[in-house]
Amino acid sequence: MAVRHDTTTRLTDPRTGLVRREIPVGGARAVVGAVAGARRAQPAWAALTPARRARRLLAVADAIEDRADEYVAAERAGTGKPENEARGEVEQSADVFRFFAGALRTGSSPAGGHLLPGHESWVRWEPLGVVAAVVPWNYPLLMTVWRAAPALAAGNTVVVKPAETTPDSALALGRHCDGILGPGVVTVVPGDRETGRLLVGSQVDAVAFTGGTAGGLDVVRNAGLRRVSLELGGNAPAVVLPDAGEETYEALVRACTYNAGQSCASPARVITLRENYQDVVERLAKEMASRCAGTDFGPLNNPAQAARYDRMMESSRAGVRHVGGTVTQPGESGGYWRPGQVLADLPSWDPAVKEEVFAPVLTVQAAPGLDAAVALANSVPQALGASVWSASVETALSVAGSLDAGETWINCHLEQTPELPHGGRRGSGHGTDLSVLALSEYQRPKTVTVRHLGRRR
Repeated sequence: MAVRHDTTTRLTDPRTGLVRREIPVGGARAVVGAVAGARRAQPAWAALTPARRARRLLAVADAIEDRADEYVAAERAGTGKPENEARGEVEQSADVFRFFAGALRTGSSPAGGHLLPGHESWVRWEPLGVVAAVVPWNYPLLMTVWRAAPALAAGNTVVVKPAETTPDSALALGRHCDGILGPGVVTVVPGDRETGRLLVGSQVDAVAFTGGTAGGLDVVRNAGLRRVSLELGGNAPAVVLPDAGEETYEALVRACTYNAGQSCASPARVITLRENYQDVVERLAKEMASRCAGTDFGPLNNPAQAARYDRMMESSRAGVRHVGGTVTQPGESGGYWRPGQVLADLPSWDPAVKEEVFAPVLTVQAAPGLDAAVALANSVPQALGASVWSASVETALSVAGSLDAGETWINCHLEQTPELPHGGRRGSGHGTDLSVLALSEYQRPKTVTVRHLGRRR
């Protein structure tokens, strides 16, 4: 883990808005030192057999579970999440490590053998080297693990730059990985955006970035020809058809308010047909009224995000607004609490429709028919997640197949497991998190062909 730094910054508790601790901000010296340490550690880590590497990743999973209370406290300190959300994400993080500990032993090479006359061939999958993982503040531990676990499984070492406001759980993971995986295998460099730029521009072999579009474009410009994996957020549509089940509205509002809506794949834009538009608005409004910031979900993460929410809600031209409640504890009046909202009767160009609000907000739009609903769903630049809600399996499958998104749900939303890939298209970036497919993000194939000595060509 990182031990050098150039300056410090103060962190606030999003529940109160008060300063909670001061941490180092990594500058050029910290970045150069971290990358050099990772470079030294990488050959020995990659040389481990899959079985031995897997055992060490399993030990990291055990450490996360054994120290779950420490990780939960670290997550809550930086994000203000309710304890049940934070504990669930800590459990998921351990599960992701366990999954990739198994996945690395499965082998994914194309078939080898006698493919050329007088020759034998096979394919080796080799690690890229040192991977820079730049991760966001909405799921500090989980997003670190989504990037680090497959990279480590593939034989790379990883330098993590956590978000400026939420370094706590990544630093804890770095400390534990030092003792389990060895020094330099996972290095954490806390810092700001400039720290991230320095890391991307350093002598790393690949960059895994999860964050906003502007940050992703900056990464692409600075990474040059090196491998880049991008997850750049979403603005997920939920197509609710007239025959959608009674559970639809509670499920959508619960998914929208989970983590205060600060999830790239959260439902954001509800799209209906004209015939069920008013009913959907009223049902969503009823469910949102029952969800309170402070009791059912946490605050927004930082002052900039709270200001963004305020600005977008003020600039929205929604003719109908249904606003949920806010209930805070003593001392939390200065926190970044914002209520859930359902916005309806708004134009297609409304900023709450076109941009990712990244907050507990649902917009509702009506389309004249099914084809128009799909076109509306696909009308924004982002293409990460989407859902369809209908009692007709045939219709739901047809609509799901027409939605341009990397992950699509039917009669559910935001349901994920390490076995299934997650990734975006178009404005949501490219690359794959989770599943055995994620290993290829951090590996490169090498074909080896041998001519049989003594045989004619």
